[in-house]
Amino acid sequence: MMRGGLPGARWIDPEFYHLTLRFIGDIDHALAREIAGMLGRVRRTSFELRLDGLSSFGGRKPRAVVATVAPLPPLMDLQAEHERLLQRLGLDPEGRKYTPHVTLARLRDSSSRQVADYLSARGHFRSSSFEVSRFVLYSSRDSVGGGPYVVEEAYPLEETELRWAQGAK
Repeated sequence: MMRGGLPGARWIDPEFYHLTLRFIGDIDHALAREIAGMLGRVRRTSFELRLDGLSSFGGRKPRAVVATVAPLPPLMDLQAEHERLLQRLGLDPEGRKYTPHVTLARLRDSSSRQVADYLSARGHFRSSSFEVSRFVLYSSRDSVGGGPYVVEEAYPLEETELRWAQGAK
């Protein structure tokens, strides 16, 4: 529903929408296997999220339109655990503060005025809550951003006790 109406926007295909927990960058196959194994030890329960509005990244030179995600404790705890595990494997700490979001479009030659107009018309969007029941390890192939992404490994989150108890009735 949010696609279109912004000159210079290259819209991400919906099948490539994702919320990044930690960008890893270019690594060799041995380290990738080590990371995949380490992430398999993460034990967290599923949780609810929702998209909480639209925004842009890049300030005066906007480079992306994103759907923002409220930084709820279960999400932030999962992200922090990823960060700790990856640093333990020798990766440098992420240099930027974590801002949970889903990239909707990459911008090229969109003025800050055009982006502001787009956001004023559509920026109050909120999705229904949805369950986060897994996280995945993606790899990306050479492109200009926005995919194609390949799921290398999927890691289910445990069902919460409350939902399990309700399902057992």
